[in-house]
Amino acid sequence: MAGNTSTPGATVASRVLALLGAFDEHHRGLSLTELAGRAGLPVPTAHRLVGELVAWGALVRTPAGDYAVGRRMWDLGLLAPVHTGLRELASPYLHDLYGATLATVHLAVRDGSEVLYLDRLAGHASVPVVSSVGSRLPMHATGVGKVLLAHAPAAVQQEVLANLTRVTPYTVTQPGLLRRQLARVLRDDDATTTEEMSLGACSIAVPIRRGEEVVAALGIVVPTLRDRSRLAGALHVAARGVGRALSASGTS
Repeated sequence: MAGNTSTPGATVASRVLALLGAFDEHHRGLSLTELAGRAGLPVPTAHRLVGELVAWGALVRTPAGDYAVGRRMWDLGLLAPVHTGLRELASPYLHDLYGATLATVHLAVRDGSEVLYLDRLAGHASVPVVSSVGSRLPMHATGVGKVLLAHAPAAVQQEVLANLTRVTPYTVTQPGLLRRQLARVLRDDDATTTEEMSLGACSIAVPIRRGEEVVAALGIVVPTLRDRSRLAGALHVAARGVGRALSASGTS
């Protein structure tokens, strides 16, 4: 929680930043009173500033009446060198992968205990895809998520394993089974899902490495895993290309 910014010396900028900083992984939607309390602001001051943030697009009002971080903040985030550099360097390889598979292609990174989708190319096949650029999805129910989770710190793995929500009837919600799958990801260097995020959609994903470090994941969404070997091979070729480009550029 932000410190008390209601003192006479507090600037408007510090109050706005306190409001934005009130949101975190466990507080994605906040009422006006909660926002004011977490930001250390009087409710009338918070009400005025929140109204301006909503008008600008930094915050949005949810159907439940709470406030959440708006898409304008994502647009700004894309200008950060880490995301912009990765997306720009990966772009030609994503297009090559799309050309080879005609499948929906995803570039994703880990954001806390979720998957953050940095880029997406829509495939030709009519496969249900719930991701979009800037969206966050559960790690345990997505191919890119399983790749990133397998290489995540132990604390992140424990957090995810303790909260295995069911998205479809096929979502893996048994910690023991997911642990075995993550071990297989480390062994085989790829991950798969079968209708675990959306019915009628399967996915294959591989890690993107800068040197020895896994910094992102590259995945495709397909109607079936029958051609898994060929698709995994195409993914690895593209991921190695992105990794070499990252290493050569010095982008993190």
